[in-house]
Amino acid sequence: MTKPVALPVVFALTGASGAPYAIRLLRALVDLKRETWLVVSAHGFRLLKTESDVGDLDELRLAVGAAGFDGYVKVFDDGDRGAAPASGSVLTAGMVICPCSMGTIASIAAGTSRSLVERAADVTLKERRKLVVVPRESPLSAIHLENMLRLTRAGGVVLPASPGFYNKPQGADELVDFIAARVLDQLGVTHELGKRWA
Repeated sequence: MTKPVALPVVFALTGASGAPYAIRLLRALVDLKRETWLVVSAHGFRLLKTESDVGDLDELRLAVGAAGFDGYVKVFDDGDRGAAPASGSVLTAGMVICPCSMGTIASIAAGTSRSLVERAADVTLKERRKLVVVPRESPLSAIHLENMLRLTRAGGVVLPASPGFYNKPQGADELVDFIAARVLDQLGVTHELGKRWA
């Protein structure tokens, strides 16, 4: 009997601060040999350049690891709302938006679907699949909170980029790993990233 193939994880990267989280999470999915469908918004690419000196898709490929990226990552254009992640009939393991801007959360909460990121998130919710958004914003306005509550009530998971310190992290990499591990847990992806509370 053959082992069933895991469904792809849809991974979107938007313009909120937190590029190291995105790169680490994508690298973890590749290391775990999980098929990943990647969508990077225009503001997401600007973020990568500003925070991680990753200027384009080729540089992201190198930052993640070229061989793994080529083997497990399929890239979709954010402007293509007819791509596979936009269809509910295409099965996926769910979706993560990391980092997720408050503008993206607002659009998903309103159901506007102006881009592939937003349409894929809308599809994930309507098909009752796991949608995880990783915002990094402070302070939060009442509008931000209301949009996150609306998204949560629709079935999404709001996982703020707020790393824990109870495991006494030795540096920024461990703080980044903390968030990446929590996202993988939410997506049901088995991993050994970071330490768990004993």
